[in-house]
Amino acid sequence: MKYIPTIGLEIHAHLKTKTKMFCDSLNDHLNAEPNTNVCAVCMGHPGVLPVANKEAINKVIQVGLALNCQIAGESKFDRKNYFYPDLPKGYQISQYDIPFCLGGYIDIPIKSELGGEYKRIDIERIHLEEDAGRLVHSQDNTYSLVDFNRAGVPLMELVTKPVISSAFEAIKFAKELRLILRYLGTSDADMERGQMRVEVNLSLAPAGSKILGTKVELKNLNSLRVVEDATAYEINRQTRLLDSGEKIVQETRGWDEMRQETFSQRSKEEAQEYRYFPEPDLPPIIISREHGFDLDKMKKSMVELPQAKRNRFQTEYDHALDIVDVLIEESDLADYFEKSVSEALSCASVNSSVGILAKKKVLTQTEEKIKILTTNYVVKNLRTLLQDTGTRVEDIKITPENFGEFICLIHKGEINSAGAREVLEAMFNSGGGPSAIVEKKGLKQVSDEDVIGKFVQEIVEANEDAVRNYKEGKEEALKFLVGQVMARSKGAANPQVAEKLLKKKLK
Repeated sequence: MKYIPTIGLEIHAHLKTKTKMFCDSLNDHLNAEPNTNVCAVCMGHPGVLPVANKEAINKVIQVGLALNCQIAGESKFDRKNYFYPDLPKGYQISQYDIPFCLGGYIDIPIKSELGGEYKRIDIERIHLEEDAGRLVHSQDNTYSLVDFNRAGVPLMELVTKPVISSAFEAIKFAKELRLILRYLGTSDADMERGQMRVEVNLSLAPAGSKILGTKVELKNLNSLRVVEDATAYEINRQTRLLDSGEKIVQETRGWDEMRQETFSQRSKEEAQEYRYFPEPDLPPIIISREHGFDLDKMKKSMVELPQAKRNRFQTEYDHALDIVDVLIEESDLADYFEKSVSEALSCASVNSSVGILAKKKVLTQTEEKIKILTTNYVVKNLRTLLQDTGTRVEDIKITPENFGEFICLIHKGEINSAGAREVLEAMFNSGGGPSAIVEKKGLKQVSDEDVIGKFVQEIVEANEDAVRNYKEGKEEALKFLVGQVMARSKGAANPQVAEKLLKKKLK
């Protein structure tokens, strides 16, 4: 590669708290009427005093622990001074030199085969601040309105070290962080709703150079796809400029969705002077058990994080990384999957009359088949129903017990694949039990060889050409005959048994 990209990310995420960062106004700017969740504190009225939201501080510390950060023993808030119409106080309460979390890392998956391959992305810091309000522009751009419901909302900012080297790695990091925030319950991190914002700092330098290139900032990127597209475009744009002998200008650029290209927003030759100083109305925050921050308790109560679950799923279920990522993209879906596997295994019990070694072998085979079946029907069928209907996992009408029973019916050959799809859809819509639905719809699969043998005899006698073709070595003729048996049985025959009996008959 002629030029090496150096990328650092700044990621903001709204925290899920009941109230705002420094007052008791509700933290609900997405659902409330404009300028209703406001008070004298978040509106910056004279004479009022802020009070730090302990729930927000706890959530940032929790994220820091999950990301292997060093938690500060003492931290503080600072004033970041600048003027903007949606900043009611004329300054933002943020953190400057003593953030709550320093260092840390996330290992991002960069290969999808079993076992995977990971790259460690180091973190510079995580700090806590308040968000600004929101500008609403008129369609003709003749005026703007300000909604202050968002002003004062707790905002976590994570800054990576400049160790990312591609658009692919940038998007992987953002996705992994979003997943971790959701697992922790810290933030919904929905970029389309403005709950997570990603800014990309990017420069290019000749391969082997120890000096970094000129930094360009990409802002106002409103989705992970846009982050990836804008980063990839900017790498190509800077490559073209350097190849033609032009210089890169230090600036802030945005993304034009229609043109699929970045555009200059403002030049940034010099760093802006925010005149940081310690917030005089807030005392330092001591992070200790005596002051209400029990780090040991936080660590012990930590949920299983995506990376740990990813490793465990690869080991326990023998899945490739891409399948695992589908299963763990929502913690609720991963939990539902595991409960369904457990219920299916309980249902598919092995006859106790067989010998110990034989029983152990059958148990192992049964467990493998159950895991594969459950994975396939969750990943391919259930997720499709969820996506098509916009249903959340927590609102599924099918209990894990019923889903496990459903898998067990398939494993035991009591319903075929076509019947299984029909049963699953009925369960999804009504929440009924699978056995009752099978009985009601007459979908029970017939595996009795005597019954299927009669259908086989009829089909062989009625299809002399297909029989002759099969005997001449044309395998597709067998598929035709199996289909005829299925049609004659109105879909009730077990296709595997039908194929076995046909081969025996035609041998």
